[in-house]
Amino acid sequence: MSEITPDLVRHLAGLARILVTDEEVEKMTSQLSLIVDSVATVNKAVAGDIPATSHPIPMANVFREDVIEPSLSQAEALSGAPDSADGRFRVHAILDEE
Repeated sequence: MSEITPDLVRHLAGLARILVTDEEVEKMTSQLSLIVDSVATVNKAVAGDIPATSHPIPMANVFREDVIEPSLSQAEALSGAPDSADGRFRVHAILDEE
């Protein structure tokens, strides 16, 4: 059981400059006690020999080595293009620029 008391809740509310009613103090006392107890339970479950992780599954780099392989020549790449000019694909302008 946590050590959250109504007096502690009132003190914390005062530090935070929050006005609370007696009903709110009782409700927050039980809620904060539950939170503190839950954190304590998790702390007990995690033994000291378990390393902290940022991801539950070990991750590895999925990138392949950057290897130069044969590819299309410029002429082959442009051979299926509907329009080309100066060794490049030619497309309609989408802005009012020349």
